[in-house]
Amino acid sequence: MTRTVTVRRPFDPAPAVASLVAHAVPGVELVTADTVRRMVTLDGEPAVVEARLAPDCVTVRSSTGSPAALESLADRWFGLADDLGPVTAAFADDPVLGPLVSVRPSLRILGHPDGFEAAVTTVLGQQVSLGAARVFGGRLAAAYGSPGPEGLIVYPSASRLASVDPADLQRVVRITHARARTVHALAVACADGLRLQPDLVGTEADDVRARLLSLPGIGAWTVDYLALRVLGDRDALPTGDLVLRRMLRLDDARAVAVAAAPWRPWRAFAAVHLWTARAYAV
Repeated sequence: MTRTVTVRRPFDPAPAVASLVAHAVPGVELVTADTVRRMVTLDGEPAVVEARLAPDCVTVRSSTGSPAALESLADRWFGLADDLGPVTAAFADDPVLGPLVSVRPSLRILGHPDGFEAAVTTVLGQQVSLGAARVFGGRLAAAYGSPGPEGLIVYPSASRLASVDPADLQRVVRITHARARTVHALAVACADGLRLQPDLVGTEADDVRARLLSLPGIGAWTVDYLALRVLGDRDALPTGDLVLRRMLRLDDARAVAVAAAPWRPWRAFAAVHLWTARAYAV
């Protein structure tokens, strides 16, 4: 039986769809003009999920899962739980962000239904184009994932990738040895209990950041990006991001951090507005 939940909140679908298209792992996520379909774990069971994105409305359909689980997924995946009022108020008079927020007042932070997958995809995308990252991700999923219903690929689990020799990862995915070592170390850490999800409390988020930074090949940019997209940290800011530096016309990460200080505690929203403005200016 198909289950359907519609969540109605201020929502700008166009940037979300564009980001989904740019980052979708071939075979794992199928994205059209207004929908995304993939396998997701709901209430402990794998399910085929389709999300339809429309202005101020996200409709999620699934082969299983409770209505509460579907709404929680929509909130986590598309940032629907955030109250945009304080963000708009904080940025309204800012000379950089004020005009951007006035153009896209319903812009939200796109999350991810699978923190481990998001982390691996981010590692594969380090220092390469989005197109190359999608190719690498597709190769990894095809080689180590498993066939799912409706032609979808179930992304490999952390324990599955932890069992793969890094040399095999390097050969199959056709990435550098250093990148394969990072993917493997990340998989081992997650298989050993590292949780990449937005419901962390207290010092858990800080511990996750510290553990990620301790892994070979993972630096501050990757940790801040994952904090923004996966951990739900609305003050996370990848200060070393090239696009942010260009948009702000600044030379280095330290200058970005100084310029962004007035945007606390909403720096993640600042980053997304700047990224979106850059994407639509090209």
